Amino acid sequence: MAQKTNSYSRTLYLTLIILAGEAVFILPFVLARIFRPTLLTTFDLTNTTLGYCFSVYGIVALISYLFGGVIADRFAPNKLMAVALALTAAGGFYFATIPEYAMLKVLYGYWGFTTIFLFWAAMIKATRVWGGSSNQGKAFGFLDGGRGLVGALFGSLGILIFSLFVNDTLATTDPAESSTAFIYVIQTSSVVILIIAVLVYFFMRLPAQEAENTTKEKITIADVKSVLQLRSVWLLMVIILCAYVGYKITDIFSLYANEVMLYNEVEAAQTGTYLLYIRPLVGVLIGFLADRSRASLYLIFGFGISVLGAIFFASGILQPDMNIFFLLTILITATGVYAARVLYFAVLREGKIPLQLTGTAVGVVSVIGYTPDIFAGPMIGYLLDSSPGRTGHEHVFWMLCGFSVVGLVASWLFYKWSRANSQLEEV
Repeated sequence: MAQKTNSYSRTLYLTLIILAGEAVFILPFVLARIFRPTLLTTFDLTNTTLGYCFSVYGIVALISYLFGGVIADRFAPNKLMAVALALTAAGGFYFATIPEYAMLKVLYGYWGFTTIFLFWAAMIKATRVWGGSSNQGKAFGFLDGGRGLVGALFGSLGILIFSLFVNDTLATTDPAESSTAFIYVIQTSSVVILIIAVLVYFFMRLPAQEAENTTKEKITIADVKSVLQLRSVWLLMVIILCAYVGYKITDIFSLYANEVMLYNEVEAAQTGTYLLYIRPLVGVLIGFLADRSRASLYLIFGFGISVLGAIFFASGILQPDMNIFFLLTILITATGVYAARVLYFAVLREGKIPLQLTGTAVGVVSVIGYTPDIFAGPMIGYLLDSSPGRTGHEHVFWMLCGFSVVGLVASWLFYKWSRANSQLEEV
């Protein structure tokens, strides 16, 4: 009976991490991705001004990664994550009042604080605790794959709510009517996030014997220095940065389908949906495989596949009548990108990072690793706008190829370093 209870607790714990891990980003990012035209109209924004909101988020997040990591090593993950979700939901209710542009930028900065300072490192640490000594790949595979599925489900819920308050198709809906419907979507999302916050606070708990010794009463400068002295931490900074650039570039697949493959807007959107379902499949599969070997080996595999897919796209060999080859190339590239994204935190244990300092380590590596939140969008936009059409897309995929090569080298060095350290311990 005790074993069955323990299994139930672990399943519920991971389920709540996954729900929370995507729910916290619904308001700042997912709604904007799904309802972008409606959001721009409702808030009277352009793509550029919306981009500035994301930049404000990125700047606040960059600072929050480091200090949030220290906080995550002092307090229980469920408490930090629940507070973060509740505060993020509160921002959603303000979002639904349609604030003016200046206050919208402030709101995105606020979300940069709530989703990163209070949440990010706590989520990664909670996942690492669940994975224990032998299931790190599985833990982070379930996390990223599950988050992809939750994001798709939130999107479906949003579209359902939206459709209940409009009388016509999305393409011909009156702007005032669509804005009203979008407000209901924001409010509903905020309520759901608040409910998840309550569930996380009260039910995201592991048995005491598994959760013990995961926090420290005080994080000192010496602790931070000890993290910075690890070679694995510096390699992880590079690995995460390169993998995250790849993840950002997947946002243009639907645009490539429209501008290069000449798909209509509906077909291009379907291409984006196709990606949503690749992510959970890759996450779970790679996670299981990584636990049978070293996770860093599959990091190498992920970046290698990304290089191959990027070269296919950048070479210009894809033509509008090569639909099957186009979809296969998306599958190859997305598999590589998502594999690297799944595993870059699954190697924390392999990198000899103490469990009690997981939050601090995550904060340190994220300061550099997630800088693409600030520079990737403008860089991709510049490449696309300066060379419209196929040429601009090819430039972006050469960019993916370059970052993937760097990530491949860093992953190989990480693998060699961790293997050498393991052999020394055995001796």
